[in-house]
Amino acid sequence: MSRRALPYRRPADDVAKAGDWMLLVDDEEIPLPPALGDWDYQMDLVLRRTVHVDPKRARVESGLPPDAVLALSVVWTATGSNLRAPADRTLLTGSEASVCELAARLRGVELGGNLVMDTVLVLAESITGGEPTAPRRAGSVLWSDRHSVRLQGDAPQFPMAVIDFAHTSFPDGAAWHLQIQNDLLGATMGSVLLLVNESNSAVTTAFRNAAKPRQVDRAILSGVYADSARIMVEHALRHPDFVDGAAFPDESLGNTLTGLFHQLFPGSSINDVRLRFERSASLFSSDLQAAVKIFQDI
Repeated sequence: MSRRALPYRRPADDVAKAGDWMLLVDDEEIPLPPALGDWDYQMDLVLRRTVHVDPKRARVESGLPPDAVLALSVVWTATGSNLRAPADRTLLTGSEASVCELAARLRGVELGGNLVMDTVLVLAESITGGEPTAPRRAGSVLWSDRHSVRLQGDAPQFPMAVIDFAHTSFPDGAAWHLQIQNDLLGATMGSVLLLVNESNSAVTTAFRNAAKPRQVDRAILSGVYADSARIMVEHALRHPDFVDGAAFPDESLGNTLTGLFHQLFPGSSINDVRLRFERSASLFSSDLQAAVKIFQDI
């Protein structure tokens, strides 16, 4: 663990020992992997970890008085949504070594990109006593641990919502609809929305089972991914600003479309692929089916 140069004393790194983050999937806990390739914005995350803390040693090695109140906290950050919020907090007022259970329930619609989980041991309340080099301000970090997980796999990720198409202008029999804005500089989170028809139980069930999909769920998700990829790539090729060499901000729609394009057509220029699309849109749809490998992993 790297240590920053701070204007106060900190205890040794082994004053706290953190266990693995565990992910709850269908009432079963599994170690949180480095990437969740089947994750989508409809999937909430329930996480748990155990941390062993020696608060007496933390106070002594930091020069804090014996009655200093410490706190073990978890803060999450999602790069896809640019959101950051506390998840759990436990106060440590005694001197005995403690085993703290930390938990986080994160809403999928607030996540995306890389999820960073920061576990920190902090001074919970400001103090006036203690040694001159001791931390004094509430929130001073005594120990920290960071864990990251990639929530976006190979498929393009964006927010989704389940609605009743009977109350919209979409055909009642449609299973899904992808909405996409025209501003390539806008954030992907606010520019793309996948709407799923709640009356189509097969599709809604497939998304609910995305963490542990059945074979039929994989087939449905493969079809949704292929259709969404086709719509996004064709949308990009119709946009005059989507050209070779164009640079777009991170997490923007243009950046997402560029990444998807190069994933599906590695080594090809945007100009060449656009010409193929303009010559024969139907043949290009078949090209995209091959590029996304529709139904091949079922």
